[in-house]
Amino acid sequence: QVQLVESGGGLVQAGDSLRLSCAASGGTFSMYSWFRQAPGKEREFVAGINWSGGSTYYADSVKGRFTISRDNAKNTVYLQMNSLKPEDTAVYYCAVGPYASRRVTDYGSWGQGTQVTVSS
Repeated sequence: QVQLVESGGGLVQAGDSLRLSCAASGGTFSMYSWFRQAPGKEREFVAGINWSGGSTYYADSVKGRFTISRDNAKNTVYLQMNSLKPEDTAVYYCAVGPYASRRVTDYGSWGQGTQVTVSS
C-alpha cells in the first residue's frame, strides 16, 4: 500500500524559505510531484521529478524560486521554496504517478497535505 507523508509546512513571512519533505513507502514510482491548493481554488501542479532525478518540471509561477529534488535511498522528495510570496499560501500535496504529467487526474496516490502560509 502506497503511503506518502508530507512535512515541513508552516507560517513564514514573504521572502522567507521553507523546505517540504515527502516520504514515500509501499513502492517506487516513475514520477513524484508536488501540487498545491489554495482556498477556493483548484489543485494545481507545482513541480515534478522523475525516478532518476534527471528530469524536473515546474509551474511557471514557481520557476526560479522552487527546487524539487529527491533522495532515492530514502525514497523521499523535497521541495525547496525560496523567496516565498503570499500567493504561495496553500496546502501542498505530494503525489506519485506512472509518468510525467501536470494533471491531477493522472496521479493515483496522494499525501495528506501540509499547510504553507506566507504573510505579507
